[in-house]
Amino acid sequence: MYTFNSRIRYSEVDKNAVLTLESLIDYFQDCSTFHTQDGPANMEFLSGKGLSWVLNSWQIEVMRYPKLCEEVTIGTIPYEIRGYFGVRNFFMETKDGERLAVANSFWTLLDLNKGLPCKVLPEILEAYPVEDRLDMEYKDRKIRIPSGVEAVMAEEIVVRRHHLDTNNHVNNGQYIRMAMDCLTDKDRMVYSMRAEYKKQALLGDILYPEVFKVKDGERRQFVVDLKNEQGNSVCVVELMTKKN
Repeated sequence: MYTFNSRIRYSEVDKNAVLTLESLIDYFQDCSTFHTQDGPANMEFLSGKGLSWVLNSWQIEVMRYPKLCEEVTIGTIPYEIRGYFGVRNFFMETKDGERLAVANSFWTLLDLNKGLPCKVLPEILEAYPVEDRLDMEYKDRKIRIPSGVEAVMAEEIVVRRHHLDTNNHVNNGQYIRMAMDCLTDKDRMVYSMRAEYKKQALLGDILYPEVFKVKDGERRQFVVDLKNEQGNSVCVVELMTKKN
């Protein structure tokens, strides 16, 4: 397990002064990066061998969004590494131990030169000792487009420089921001999120969001299919919301 402590900043909250889903994802991504950089198999080690971890899917479950200035602990737990896959949990909790959010994520170690998955090296296995996974509901990594629901086309998105990460493609969290921007203000209280990453989007690419909405009483399911100019899915995001 790897953890770090923080405090919810003004730049991370919404108009109600609570942490946004996008900022929660940033915390989880930062946690995995800190974990990587503090170990022997850091980004420089991977880059020197032409390797990079690529995220395949997210699942995030939120019990409560922390408020401005709350002190929190963010943690990550690698619980399975085999072949060219790595699987890790994340969590956020208060300083008193209240669990605020949990997550599950699947990663592939990619050979950047060959564009193919690479078997996990012994140095990486040593850097990430596995532990027991968190007690949470584990959902399917594959996201199905709701049947019998007509898609609503949202405004097209041009990939800008601020969307990119160190690999020069759209950062994983940016896709979630794009999907969230397709929702109205009243539907932004997301308590469950899944994302399935299928392709990489690069600077200058145009994404065309198709939004599918299913209402079930107080709950609403939104599936946002971010497609490229060829009509292929780049990332599919499921957002489960409820009334404020």
